Amino acid sequence: MAVYDGVVLLDAAGPMQVLHGSGGYRIRLASVDGRSVRTDIGVPLGVDLALDDVDGPVDTLLTPGYAHPDGDRPGEPYLNLLRDISHRARRVASVCTGALLLAEAGLLDGRRATTHWAACAELASRFPRVAVEPDAIYVRDGPVVTSAGVTAGIDLGLALVEEDHGPDLARAVAKYLVVFLQRPGGQSQFSVRGAVATPRHPALRRLLDSVAAEPAGEHTLASMAARAAVSERHLTRLFRREVGLTPGQYVERIRVEAAQVLLETGAAGVASVARSCGFGSDETMRRAFLQVLGTTPTAYRQRFHTSHAIPFST
Repeated sequence: MAVYDGVVLLDAAGPMQVLHGSGGYRIRLASVDGRSVRTDIGVPLGVDLALDDVDGPVDTLLTPGYAHPDGDRPGEPYLNLLRDISHRARRVASVCTGALLLAEAGLLDGRRATTHWAACAELASRFPRVAVEPDAIYVRDGPVVTSAGVTAGIDLGLALVEEDHGPDLARAVAKYLVVFLQRPGGQSQFSVRGAVATPRHPALRRLLDSVAAEPAGEHTLASMAARAAVSERHLTRLFRREVGLTPGQYVERIRVEAAQVLLETGAAGVASVARSCGFGSDETMRRAFLQVLGTTPTAYRQRFHTSHAIPFST
């Protein structure tokens, strides 16, 4: 983790707590000069070494953010070292406004990314070669993962654990920390969308995003082919080659995951959830749940629904 004076404490602590809790990583903090740094709230943060002393291959290079818009941020020496280490890293990640530091180092050019909602406009305007996704909790584009603000670093950490060690360990860490494995929120965080490699075909990339953003929309093969300006046969080939699913399977899984969120966190009836997510009927959703999850919507809700009406102890 590349830290500096002014780094947001929770940007650093959140993902570190997750990664440490998984038991699957050796975490080292590095600053430009190898000295301790002062966080945004004045708490000092010890480091292990200087960035210039980071040698050999690195599994993950993680860049936490600074307080937006006027917090202290690192200068050119930090960016140069960040750029150098990134070439030896298997994966580069950022929390919050750390995405702007990655962009300044040229590491987000031509990629999709996100950052704190208050900094998305700045990221888009200053770095037009970055495709900003303001609604996402985190965005994975090839070997680069960026996350939204502050506590989204915890979501990022859980995503990295799931990617490296599987969902069971990530779920266990989330349960211990009393957080969502995948919090209810922007459609971009859905695991089926996050697990799909970024398609090379730009029309297909836009199509996947549109389905994830509006699960209940009209996503028949014919309508999707028309939106992508390709034939139905060619669209099916593109999906199989670049997504590993048929168009219908992808739409079904996106709708199932949208329904999971509503069943976990809302009070709407199963029939209402089915309509909201584009299934049309509860029986159609029931068949989709059995196909994708091996359980029914009612059984899923009974197992995973969380009530928000928890009284405080007095």
